[in-house]
Amino acid sequence: MSTPAQHPFLQKTLPIDWPSLKPEHIEEDISIALANAEAQVEELAQRSLEGLSFENTFLALEKATEDLNRAWSKVTHLDAVCNSKALREAYNAMLPKVAEFFAKIPLNEGLWNILKHAHSVVDHATLSPTQQRFMNETLADFRESGADLPQDQKARFQEIEAELAKLTQKFSENVLDATNAWELIISDPLQLKGLPETSIEEARQSALSKGHGQEGDPKWRFTLHAPSYIAVMTYLDDEAIRKQIWEAHASIGRTAPYDNKELIESILKLRHEKSQLLGKEHFADLTLERRMAGSGAQALTFVEDLHGRIEKAFKREGQELEAFKAEQLGTQPEALEPWEAAYWAEKQRKAKYDFDEEALRPYFAIEAVTTGLFKLTERVFNVKIRELKAHELAWHHEVTTYELLDESDTRLGIFYADWHPREPKRSGAWMDPLSTGAPHDSEHQEPHVGAICGNLSPSTEGKPALLTHREVETIFHEFGHLLHHLLGKVDVRSLSGTAVAWDFVELPSQIMENWCWERESLDLFARHYKDGKPIPEALFQKMLKARTYRAASATMRQLSFAKMDLDLHIHFHTSSERDIETYIKQSIQDYLPRYKTEPPSIIRQFSHLFANSTGYAAGYYSYKWAEVLDADAFTRFKKEGVLSRTVGIDFRDQILSRGNSEEAAQLFRNFMGRDPDLTALLVRCGLVHSA
Repeated sequence: MSTPAQHPFLQKTLPIDWPSLKPEHIEEDISIALANAEAQVEELAQRSLEGLSFENTFLALEKATEDLNRAWSKVTHLDAVCNSKALREAYNAMLPKVAEFFAKIPLNEGLWNILKHAHSVVDHATLSPTQQRFMNETLADFRESGADLPQDQKARFQEIEAELAKLTQKFSENVLDATNAWELIISDPLQLKGLPETSIEEARQSALSKGHGQEGDPKWRFTLHAPSYIAVMTYLDDEAIRKQIWEAHASIGRTAPYDNKELIESILKLRHEKSQLLGKEHFADLTLERRMAGSGAQALTFVEDLHGRIEKAFKREGQELEAFKAEQLGTQPEALEPWEAAYWAEKQRKAKYDFDEEALRPYFAIEAVTTGLFKLTERVFNVKIRELKAHELAWHHEVTTYELLDESDTRLGIFYADWHPREPKRSGAWMDPLSTGAPHDSEHQEPHVGAICGNLSPSTEGKPALLTHREVETIFHEFGHLLHHLLGKVDVRSLSGTAVAWDFVELPSQIMENWCWERESLDLFARHYKDGKPIPEALFQKMLKARTYRAASATMRQLSFAKMDLDLHIHFHTSSERDIETYIKQSIQDYLPRYKTEPPSIIRQFSHLFANSTGYAAGYYSYKWAEVLDADAFTRFKKEGVLSRTVGIDFRDQILSRGNSEEAAQLFRNFMGRDPDLTALLVRCGLVHSA
């Protein structure tokens, strides 16, 4: 048993003693960290203009917020994985204060003058390129955060930042609460026809955990969490139940008391006002000015260009699915209902490729997948991963703790893995960069700390957690983010790891998904949970052939989200159409499949855009842009060896370890020797043929 330390959120010991981090400690501990940070920032702001150096200005400012960042990251992480009434109250009590503190830093006129003066008097030739970049990036951050605004506008800017923090947190809570508020209990086993055995057993155990049914008289519980919802929509024969669950899922964020409509409208207005204060036409230009896209217009051009390239294939796929359903039922082709699409698509895929994704599940036991992922990582990137026996120090008994070591056994980082759904845990999958350490060869060596989380298929009685192939990709994806964080070797913490241009941040994560499709890498982890045999070659070939099934539809879905996002943050404020749902419908009508019943937009549960003050807002296109980067970059591995350590170390040295120490475009050129090429993505999706 761990013994709670005084001020547990302020402790720096590793591994972190999560059980000691109780909601009742949050207000006091964060208040202490805030007071210390405020004192250090104010001391810096009051400095004399004499004797300024990089260390006593820019680096001092970074150090001033380190303890607060470390403590607050623990609070926000617990809010995501262990949400409770007490924790939520403590979090919401401190959130405005923390948000106000960080919003005030760039608006501190004395501090701004110190930094500008230091930048002008410090001999840049004595600094490393990374230190020079940090100075320039810091000044750009300050300007982007209102440092050059007149005093009255600075006050308004600060109000906007605090309000955005509160509104986006409320949006996130509404999505979580609405998801958890719904369940469907089924008593008749005949209604389960079509569902895979794994999904049926998960539903039975879920019902038992909530007091429904018993061993001799089972019931089955279905929820809106991803493993349950996706299985029903993909496999369940009972259309009435599919419709019921689809309608419930579509209503997330749309009904009282969890309606997000007014929150979204307020968030969009505040973001636009913020942009106007800073002299930008709209939020997209403000957000993208320092990303690879450069502007909202450039990002929109990318989305619309890719849309044009795949539009014919997208429409053809829709017509083929309608025709397939009609042929199976002996009817005339007509538009599908939205709760039919995944169901008939799965049947069409089976018919075209004789491929059932459920046939892969026995080869993807989660422990084997993670063990194989670690082996691959060790082999390709020349690191070591070891499990730490510290389960009693995690936030839940399912969480596993690991350390990442370099080739000389120096600890580079510690990380936690939390893969299965729980009601107090938010939906989706993500990586939390809990704290950024110092390079292991620096004077003050300190490991990085991170966590990877998901909502993947849980274990069932008598079986380990058996994953879908998509869930395996999710693990690899989030682990890519984690490697980006843990392998950071930048002599300024603020530029390390994932602190890169947002449309570059998905490259390390998405490139990892490629190893889920290669025979050589699959054989490291894809083994039948009973006999340890690899995926049969015939099944593997079917899997490869089915990879590009409805690729245009999958791509168009992502493009529709990106188009919606950009139009909301570029054009909505000037549109004559003030109803946001109508506006979205007009914006993305050419990006949507044809349905009998028009589904509502995803907007009111679109956490990527509205569960964070910025998040992926005006940046959702980054996923598709990063696919261009990852497909292109992986061609080096395909050419020189899928498990090539030479290429892997180069990717580690040129991309993973470099953080934001150079422009993202230059980092890509350093690895590939040229600018990115869209062709590799289209070839991988089967939308064009390779030369």
